[in-house]
Amino acid sequence: MKGVSSAPGDYVHFKSQVPLHKIPIGTKQWRYYDYGPKTVPPLICIPGIAGTADVYYKQIMALSMKGYRVISVDIPRVWSYHEWIQAFEKFLDTIDVHHVHLYGTSLGGFLAQLFAHHRPRRVKSLVLSNTYLDTRSFAAAMPWAPFVSWSPSFLLKRYVLTGIRDGPHEPFIADSVDFAVSQVVETLSKDDLASRLTLTVEAASVGSLPHSDSFITIMDTNDYCAIPQVLKDELAERYPEARRAYLKTGGDFPFLSRPDEVNLHLQLHLRRVGVEPRPEVVKSISKDGTDGTDSNSQSKKKTDEDKEDRSNNTHQGSGSSTSDQSPTFPESSGSSNDPPLPTDSINPVSMDNLLVMQLITGEVYKSCVVFMLCYCTLVLVHGGFISRQSV
Repeated sequence: MKGVSSAPGDYVHFKSQVPLHKIPIGTKQWRYYDYGPKTVPPLICIPGIAGTADVYYKQIMALSMKGYRVISVDIPRVWSYHEWIQAFEKFLDTIDVHHVHLYGTSLGGFLAQLFAHHRPRRVKSLVLSNTYLDTRSFAAAMPWAPFVSWSPSFLLKRYVLTGIRDGPHEPFIADSVDFAVSQVVETLSKDDLASRLTLTVEAASVGSLPHSDSFITIMDTNDYCAIPQVLKDELAERYPEARRAYLKTGGDFPFLSRPDEVNLHLQLHLRRVGVEPRPEVVKSISKDGTDGTDSNSQSKKKTDEDKEDRSNNTHQGSGSSTSDQSPTFPESSGSSNDPPLPTDSINPVSMDNLLVMQLITGEVYKSCVVFMLCYCTLVLVHGGFISRQSV
């Protein structure tokens, strides 16, 4: 299992560029990422039991650079599917999003289908990966389900982690498992896991969707995953006209182990359902989460600033020259409205005092070295280790 210190390099870069939003809505705490042009209908990613909003960071970075808006959410602490539908709708209202495209994996795919069934006007399309239609099999395999909320954290984490296939994996799948395990251990609390396991075993099934199957893409892995193949087959039979996007390999977390293939299928799906990307808009995300502008306006702004700087340098007088100018530092990822960094002028008197102190320190150090050499020589001569003649 990987810790924070051994996080993948691209994930470290992602965390430094994309802000994590945490907002309370009613009694629920929402944790999510929102990246991409706000004028594009968003693709909202919903994880499974062992997932967080962070597990889709490869999709957020790649698709946003193509001009798509991607929102990745954590499943909040809800204890029933009715509560989930209401909480998710309030979340969409709060972030001012009315029509969405949902991408759900495992439990997230089941939640996406339920929301599409009860709020069909808000969901424009679905991408379902390694998911199911009902929870009967999970409830039968978990007889201690009524005691989930009283179970200790280590027991819940152990139960969730045993559902992830252990054993030798090829490197990319092994990295995806390590990342998912680290999210379970370091990010998800006892209540988070208890609420998700409660949703998994609560008796529920997806009814018929009013959407055409042509607006649904089923993206499954063909090697192995925690969802039994029979449940995935039932899903495929429910949506016979849905587009198939099978992945030969990928394990439980293909969005991490096979990001290029997953991103390609997501792009094809979004284009097929009529989502027009804005590749001409290059987003720059600051630490406070404000949106950037397109590259043309940014370059124009920088050119104007350079002209203004040159003009100011020209009017400063003959005492300043090009060689005396301080080097310019690259702009930080913060907001352009941030105040400039303070620059302290150097007092000539202080500089002279500093030079004097350095000279005194050097002389004292030299004297100490000479004294130690003489002292060591006397000790060696007195001890008979060297002769007086050699000295």
